Amino acid sequence: MCIIFFKFDPRPASKNAYRLVLAANRDEFYNRPSKAADFWPNNSDVLSGLDLEEGKEGGSWLGINKRGKLAALTNYLEGRPNPEAQGRGFLVPNFLTDHQDSYSYLKKVSTEGHLYNGFNLLTAEFRAKDDTMCYYGNRGSAEPIHLKAAGIYGLSNSLLETPWNKLQQGKRHFTSVVDQGLPCDSLVQELIKLLNNEELNTPDPAQESQGEGYSGRMLQALSAVCVRTPSYGTRANTIILVDAAGNVTFTERTMLNCDVSQWSTNTFQFKLQED
Repeated sequence: MCIIFFKFDPRPASKNAYRLVLAANRDEFYNRPSKAADFWPNNSDVLSGLDLEEGKEGGSWLGINKRGKLAALTNYLEGRPNPEAQGRGFLVPNFLTDHQDSYSYLKKVSTEGHLYNGFNLLTAEFRAKDDTMCYYGNRGSAEPIHLKAAGIYGLSNSLLETPWNKLQQGKRHFTSVVDQGLPCDSLVQELIKLLNNEELNTPDPAQESQGEGYSGRMLQALSAVCVRTPSYGTRANTIILVDAAGNVTFTERTMLNCDVSQWSTNTFQFKLQED
């Protein structure tokens, strides 16, 4: 499970405004082997965390490259996933290393959507002349959609903008933070605080109905923006900022040693390459 809040503004009115503000949590089993976000050793243009689970090595949940391509993935909450399905984590690195545009890539993925368990995939391109952001969920419409309107969006483990309590609560908080016009460092810190809100948002009949097959205790834990159980929960917070001039700030706060009291924070900054 994961959650993503983002403000997309392809034509910001101010030079100090952001074309993208994205705040995301990665929820996973604490002992699943992963590599913290970094530029790839074999492709220094790509920045992401990486899955190291046997058989799924090289998959990812969120990443960006220096050419302005970004991808983010969440799973779709469903009770009986197919253990033989293809690994969803490769959908992110495949886009970041592919030359297809956002919509074309998702159109191709949509023809193969039946091969995967439920997922949501955001793809974006931040270019000198035009920014594009698209979405596809294989449990929703057969066609990808362009996010043509500037605005604030939320994506959890149902389709884009599904009004689960946790999504609505987090989106309100996210909106109040980004509307303050904070400087970069303060904005990052406030968004990390938002992502670590463990308040439960129950009851939520919509989430509970979709999660049929999960225990009541697990569904209750999943109702928080920051998920906490003894063995599963929020393992990484990621903030991505893209400003009007193409400067990118990527901050990841990640759990160490499967211990919810141990964390490491790293920030990467770079300027997008011109077309």
